Amino acid sequence: MTIFQSQFEEAKKLIDYDDFNFLTKRLIDFTLDTENSIFYTKTLDLLNWLDQNAENINEKKQKFSFLLEEIYKELVNKPITLSTNKSLLSVDKLIKSYKKSAFALGPISFDIKEGQIVGLVGENGNGKTTLLRCLCRELQPTSGQINYLFPHKDSSSLRSQLIYIPQRTTSWQGSLLSNLKFTAATYGITGEENSLVVELIIARMGLRKYRAFSWKNLSSGYKMRFELARALLRKPRLLLIDEPLANLDILAQQIILDDFRDITRSPFRPMGIILSSQQLYEVEKASDSVIFLKDGFPSNLQESDTPEKTDNITELIIEFESEWTQEQLRTAFAHLNLEKLQINGGTYVAHFPKSASQNDFLQVFLNNNIPIVYFRNISNSTRRFFLS
Repeated sequence: MTIFQSQFEEAKKLIDYDDFNFLTKRLIDFTLDTENSIFYTKTLDLLNWLDQNAENINEKKQKFSFLLEEIYKELVNKPITLSTNKSLLSVDKLIKSYKKSAFALGPISFDIKEGQIVGLVGENGNGKTTLLRCLCRELQPTSGQINYLFPHKDSSSLRSQLIYIPQRTTSWQGSLLSNLKFTAATYGITGEENSLVVELIIARMGLRKYRAFSWKNLSSGYKMRFELARALLRKPRLLLIDEPLANLDILAQQIILDDFRDITRSPFRPMGIILSSQQLYEVEKASDSVIFLKDGFPSNLQESDTPEKTDNITELIIEFESEWTQEQLRTAFAHLNLEKLQINGGTYVAHFPKSASQNDFLQVFLNNNIPIVYFRNISNSTRRFFLS
């Protein structure tokens, strides 16, 4: 089964679960994959019908099923371009220093492949934005190499496929819709196709209600969605995003990260994303690898270092909240050879030798009836780099 067939089967199951929000996104993704105006029109007709008939569940299911099957027949024999072995960017020993500042970024080395998300985490002032600006060529590295490995003829071609979205975006005039139509026209999408593709991208990014809005009438979160919509119209190979989760509530953060995962792993329009954020846990869940920056120096957390794969764990580190005092907890954990117990703002961080397990930790709570509000295994989380 190909990656497209797997994604299609997952989409069909969403009909049974009545998960129409996610289903609509998948349908739009598949529709854009066809690159066929006939299907663009059919999907937009369905979206317009849904505006007036959202509560008609049975007919809604029938319409989704019928259109999905039509699109499947169109795409099932289309060559898949996503290759998880195809590198898009390689960074080798990059350093950026400043003559009048003690701060320096690097040396830092990493690469990113098609379909991958790389997260940059760390406190403000530790080099996240500096790295992104080097990667998009706004800043010239002091030394090291940045190799763009996707096809590009010249600097103009590179800029069209390598898109940087800063945290603070510039304002624009007119409506959201007119701006996106202009962007599409700039990149060769004209005529009827211009309106169709723009409307699909608007729907994909949850902006249908805001088509007539101007810049000043949009919240920070929807301005970021606009920037993402504008970027997608350019069909980038690599997307660099600075703090996309800032000013979003936790639900909106999860939604936008889900969108990132789906967009990068398109079988027919794959890309890579490098994003910076202070939302540590959310970025870790969405990323294939995470780079933690502290005073400009990197520490890398790869996908293979997830808590489920314990080969790389040198100690067990658990973050948790409890009403018990440090002294009570030290006594309870003594037989697990507790090495260190820190407290920060009511949250405990306990360090145990590798011989202890997460189950051992939980068993202590059960045996001693210790009240617990929250716990998380951070043994292979970048959270451990924030500890003193």
